[in-house]
Amino acid sequence: MHIHILGICGTFMGGLALIARELGHTVSGSDQNVYPPMSTQLTEQGIQLMQGYKADNLTIKPDLVVIGNAMSRGNPEVEAVLNLGLNYTSGPQWLSDYVLQDKWVLAVAGTHGKTTTSSMLAWILEYQGFKPGFLIGGIPMNFGLSARAGETDFFVIEADEYDSAFFDKRSKFVHYRPRTAILNNLEFDHADIFDDLQAIKRQFHHLVRTIPGQGLIIAPVADANVQDALAMGCWTPVQQTAIGQQAEWQAELIKGDASQFDVLFANEKQGQVGWALTGRHNVYNGLAAIAAARHIGILPVDSIAALAQFKNVKRRMEVIANIRGATIYDDFAHHPTAIKMTLEGLRKQVGSEKIIAVVEPRSNTMRMGVYRKDLADAFNLADRTIIYQPENLAWDLAELKDYAENIQICTSIDEIIAQLQQELGVKSHFLMMSNGGFGGIYQRMKHELQ
Repeated sequence: MHIHILGICGTFMGGLALIARELGHTVSGSDQNVYPPMSTQLTEQGIQLMQGYKADNLTIKPDLVVIGNAMSRGNPEVEAVLNLGLNYTSGPQWLSDYVLQDKWVLAVAGTHGKTTTSSMLAWILEYQGFKPGFLIGGIPMNFGLSARAGETDFFVIEADEYDSAFFDKRSKFVHYRPRTAILNNLEFDHADIFDDLQAIKRQFHHLVRTIPGQGLIIAPVADANVQDALAMGCWTPVQQTAIGQQAEWQAELIKGDASQFDVLFANEKQGQVGWALTGRHNVYNGLAAIAAARHIGILPVDSIAALAQFKNVKRRMEVIANIRGATIYDDFAHHPTAIKMTLEGLRKQVGSEKIIAVVEPRSNTMRMGVYRKDLADAFNLADRTIIYQPENLAWDLAELKDYAENIQICTSIDEIIAQLQQELGVKSHFLMMSNGGFGGIYQRMKHELQ
C-alpha cells in the first residue's frame, strides 16, 4: 500500500511514517517545514518528502492519505484530497486499524509527563527482552528513535488528548483501546480546542470507557481531576500511586532532589530507584511505569533495575552545552505546572547556584494567555526569567511583571543572547524552555556564547 501523510514532519506523524515503512508500506509525505532531525530520520528510511502543501503532491496517486490534526479545511492539499475523492483517515485511526489490532496496548495519558513515562515504560519492556513496539512524542535516548513496530504483542503509546483530525474532533487516545492505562495527571490545557477543564475530564472519561474490565488503570491518588474523571464511571481495576500518602504504590524519597527513592507495593518494599533524573514529578512517572510493567508480568525489582539505566528523553532537561561556567539545558516544558516542576527539580539539585529560565511561549494555551498569574508564579524558583515575546503573540507579556519581579521581556533572539552573555563567568544554569525550535537560539548560543 502507498500511504501519503500530511504533516509528516511532526513527531507523531513522523513516528507513524516510520512504523508504516517498517511494516512494508511505500510511504511519502508533505509538510510546511521539512527539516532535520525528523527529515533525516525519514529520508534514511526511503520515505519521499515534499516541501509545502500542494495539490500536485497527490499526482503519486496514494492508496491512502493520513491527515494530521494540524491540517484544516482550506489547506490546498486537504482540498485536493476531498475533491479527488481519495481514501483518507486520521493518524490515530490508522494506528488503530493497521498497528494496534490484537496488541496489548499500554497507553500513557495526562497533561504532563506522557513522553517521559512512555519512554520509561518502553525501556523497562526492552530491558526485560519484550521488544515492544512504541510511538512516543519525543526521542528516548535509550532507543535513539521515536517509534517502531516492535517484535512482540506489546505496544507502548503516548496517548494524547488533543483532537484527531479536522473531521474527527475526538481525542486521539479514544482510538487506542489500551489494556493497561496510565493517567498521569489532568489539568486545563489546549485552550484552542477545549472550552474548560470539564471538557477535558469528559474526554478522559471517554478513554476510561474503552479500557476492558480485565485491564488496569494506574492513577495518582492526589490528583483530584483524575479522580473526578474516574468518578464519572469506571469498570476497570485502579491502582493508585502516591508520595507520602497511602496508596497501592508508594514512593519514599531518600534524597530531596528525588534522585533516589524506595518503591513500595501493598506496603512492602520492592527496591530502591537510583537514577539520573530529579523532581517529584519523575518519581510519579517512574512509579506509574513500574506499576504498568507489573501488569504484564515484569517484577518491580526488574523494572527498578531498568530505570537505573534510563537515559531520559531528548529535550527533557537535556544538557546541551557547558560554556564559561554556565550549564545550558534544553527542556520541553510549556505549561505553568510543568515549568514549576522542572524548576523545583533543578533547584533541589543545584542548591543556591544561579538559575536563569529562558522561555518561548509557543503552545496555543500559552499564546492565548490563559495562565498569566500561574505562569508568573511558576518562575518563583528562578533567580531571573527571560521571556521571548514574538510579534504575533495575542497578549502583552509585560502583564506578567504585575505578579513577579524576576521577569524580563525580550522581543528578539539577539536581545536574549546579549542578556545571557552578561551572566557568563560564574557558576550558573540556563534553563531553555520551549516546545518548538525557539528561533534557532540553541545553535546560536553554542556559537556566540563561547
